[in-house]
Amino acid sequence: MSEHWLGKVNWNDEGLVPAIAQDAVSGDILMVAWMNREALKQTAERGEAVYWSRSRKKLWHKGEESGHIQKVKEIRLDCDEDVILLKVEQVGGIACHTGRRSCFFQRLEGGEWKAVEPVLKDPHEIYSR
Repeated sequence: MSEHWLGKVNWNDEGLVPAIAQDAVSGDILMVAWMNREALKQTAERGEAVYWSRSRKKLWHKGEESGHIQKVKEIRLDCDEDVILLKVEQVGGIACHTGRRSCFFQRLEGGEWKAVEPVLKDPHEIYSR
């Protein structure tokens, strides 16, 4: 597959673009991460989400430690060509490192952030490999 499509993405000054992972069936937003050119290329080739870890400064195949991979059903680019949307099947039903379905488990209530989504699996069990 030709890689000319990668050139259409408006990468930021660090060569990154935000990527939103959305459940392909429910439409729920599961997480937001960053991708560089290689991460997006590998995602398209593998059919599984690969991100760029800014803290570790390396590619990160989602689920490489937890087993909670994201099978990519669609890759979309927004109108400004600076945000990627991945429509995914979340294997194991857990996208967040806290053991929750989504990283967006906190809701603002009365001026405080409240956790409103349950922990589905203890993170110590997920990352004890």
